[in-house]
Amino acid sequence: MSKHVYIKTFGCQMNERDSEIMVQLLSQSGYIAVGEQTDADLVILNTCSIRAKAEQKVFSMLGMLRKQKKKQPDLRIAVAGCVAQQEGEQIFHRMPHVDIVVGTQQLYQLPEMLGRLERQETTREISCDLDKEFTIPPFQRLLEEAPAPGQAQPAEFRKFVTIMQGCNNYCSYCVVPKTRGREISRPVADILEEVQLLIARGIKEITLLGQNVNSYGCTNAVVEDPTGFADLLKMVAEIPGVQRLRFTTSNPQDLSTELMQCFRELPNLCPQFHLPVQAGSNAVLKKMHRKYTREIYLEKVAELRSYCPDIAICTDVIVGFPGETEKDFAQTMDLLETVRFHGSYSFKYSDRPHTRSADFNDKVAEEVKGERLQRFQRRQDTISLERNQEFLGKTVEVMVESSSPSKARGRTRTNHIVHFTSPTDLLPGDIVLVTVTHAGEHSLQGEPVITESSL
Repeated sequence: MSKHVYIKTFGCQMNERDSEIMVQLLSQSGYIAVGEQTDADLVILNTCSIRAKAEQKVFSMLGMLRKQKKKQPDLRIAVAGCVAQQEGEQIFHRMPHVDIVVGTQQLYQLPEMLGRLERQETTREISCDLDKEFTIPPFQRLLEEAPAPGQAQPAEFRKFVTIMQGCNNYCSYCVVPKTRGREISRPVADILEEVQLLIARGIKEITLLGQNVNSYGCTNAVVEDPTGFADLLKMVAEIPGVQRLRFTTSNPQDLSTELMQCFRELPNLCPQFHLPVQAGSNAVLKKMHRKYTREIYLEKVAELRSYCPDIAICTDVIVGFPGETEKDFAQTMDLLETVRFHGSYSFKYSDRPHTRSADFNDKVAEEVKGERLQRFQRRQDTISLERNQEFLGKTVEVMVESSSPSKARGRTRTNHIVHFTSPTDLLPGDIVLVTVTHAGEHSLQGEPVITESSL
């Protein structure tokens, strides 16, 4: 008899991919993924602790699951990911109805942990040690057998592929080294095999994932014959069937000229770059332990644009870092004006456990952080609108995400969302040329280019 698993994913793309891996692992033990937690025999919360709000959401949902477990005593509840890694045994103390706590490196052990519970060899399971000798196992063969041509699931046209995990940078505000461990790169052969298997299943767009993809292969002694990220990118780009290629995330300190030149040399590498700056003040960057200055960041942006003038650059910004003065914040606003990011992810600073900045004394008042964040986001929205208006009248290539008989939605190579009328039945993953007729702050609208082949 089949068992059912429901996974609630919090946080970044890395967590999304980890959830997919857990589903693949559990399918070997007879579990089938379901869309409602009330239909599940096993509920997994794959957690994020990068900000306090994300962690609070996890414990709120665990509180609600306590009620479900009273009605369904055989329900298994697991907490995975970064909060599991961060809190460990404390989760059992706060939420005694939880059965499994599994950290970021141990998710591959999940089927064995569940097996011991089901055989009643133990009443609860925890595995959260960060092992310095850890290597990412070759899980790519857990992918289902490639379907025959034309049999790929229409909703599946893009996938994340993990190439590394962990981080060695130890930014003063960041929990990642504590929750994900040191940088570990997957072997090149495993990555290429996974991409090839995905392409055989009908996947058209690949996004390579890592906490800092720029340092792929640089710090992991386990990888024989080290390959840099630019070399890996070229290998993946050469795999037949990879129509679109993206990657995230990058640290500016490790951004090489060779990698930037890939945007000029690789036709299927999408002209979109997520390059977190975090702050525009050198004083704040130094306190954050970001190993670059605003000047270096601006030089890299200029170099990127010299190789790919139409590249869309987005960023991350933390507002109200301890010690940030109004002058410091003005420099962040000035950087925004100088670069004119297409978009940004901006947040108020919050203390995180086990970080150096949590012990800094010169905290910025919440009301000041809130006011500065509003100022930044208002200006970013205006710039985003102006950036989007640059597309008016242009014809762009859109990969369809969803469609109905009359309208469709997709993304450009620069990752802009486009809504357009759909003259024919379209499937996710189809490529359509669309002329942009309207630009908003967060999306574009347009009309498809009608050709003889589309009639």
